[in-house]
Amino acid sequence: MLQVKNLKKQFNSGEEVITPVHDVSFKLATGAFAAIIGKSGSGKSTLLSLLGALDRPTSGSIEVDDVDIAKLSDAKLTAYRRADIGFVFQQYNLVPNLTALENVMLPMEFAGLPKQQRLDRAQKLLEQVGLDALKQGRCPTRLSGGEQQRVAIARALANKPKLILADEPTGNLDTQTGEHIFRLLHSLTRTENVTIITVTHDLLIAGKTDKTFRLNDGALKEER
Repeated sequence: MLQVKNLKKQFNSGEEVITPVHDVSFKLATGAFAAIIGKSGSGKSTLLSLLGALDRPTSGSIEVDDVDIAKLSDAKLTAYRRADIGFVFQQYNLVPNLTALENVMLPMEFAGLPKQQRLDRAQKLLEQVGLDALKQGRCPTRLSGGEQQRVAIARALANKPKLILADEPTGNLDTQTGEHIFRLLHSLTRTENVTIITVTHDLLIAGKTDKTFRLNDGALKEER
């Protein structure tokens, strides 16, 4: 369960106080797939950074399974990001000189998992997102954009996170491939029992999620 209560983020810009996230509250059950839509500059990226523990809120709480991550120490916050949060980006952010398999194994190496366990889970995840053994052995430059995003999704799942945050995950993909990626993300909420929140400009795809929120001038409204 993800529960956000009265979340606010402010910072100073010269003499002006900017509030990109203002009194945001919402709740998502484990395994839900939600989209956040809104204009550029509406606060979407700031909200995602707060949910991903990349930044601390000015006030309010972010509770994941009854743990308020906004109150964790820096050390515990780092451990939380490593174990409980997965990130998927528009630019994929894969390590170019590693194979798809090695990219997915990398987060598990940082987490201290034994090599055989890393290998077995990486292979399973890549098969789950539709990459066969041949493509698992290729570096990112030898994969299509859609295949690279599948690797990025598998990597985000590597440490069995509670929450995956996807920032415009289909922004660099054609319409058909983008729809495949969203269907894949939706199915993973069920098979991996993970909550996924995505920021997207694609209103058609956003409409296929379990919940859609619109962020406008830092304020969040549930649309469906």
